[in-house]
Amino acid sequence: MLMKSIWIGFIGVMLFVACASAASSLLQGIVKDAKGHPIQGADIRIEATNTDRLLTTVKTDVYGRYTLEGLMAGHYRVTLVVNGAVKASINNTTLKLGESTQLNFELKPTRASVTVTKGKHWVWVPAFTGSRLPARWVEVDGSGGWTAADALANNMVRISAEELQRTVQSRSQGK
Repeated sequence: MLMKSIWIGFIGVMLFVACASAASSLLQGIVKDAKGHPIQGADIRIEATNTDRLLTTVKTDVYGRYTLEGLMAGHYRVTLVVNGAVKASINNTTLKLGESTQLNFELKPTRASVTVTKGKHWVWVPAFTGSRLPARWVEVDGSGGWTAADALANNMVRISAEELQRTVQSRSQGK
């Protein structure tokens, strides 16, 4: 009788373990760069879409593979992070009960581009000490210099005291 109850208990535990393992899902995949080479050490972040809570993070191996077992069936956000930068995110990955889901990431080549926009750039110029000119906004060109239109409109040129002294002396010697 004792042996029969141990045997029934053992079968019950085995059925419980089998049901528990069948209730979870498997998420796996491969991460490759733009040249088709596997990316080692990339982070795969798993978040539940209904709570936006980070559930777990798994790293890719030498071959760019990752495997995550034990996830419950449901909807997840799967994000690929390489060297701290988010490279891709799939917002509505559905895992089904007891099934394996393959989710591969293949990065595409991109060209770096710099967009230069031409437009008006304005700089605040405070009032000069000892001057009666008020503070104002001045338009500058792309290199940071005043625009010719602004200098002509205001009919002024800014120079240092030493430069002014040299100009006065050169003019007085020229007479």
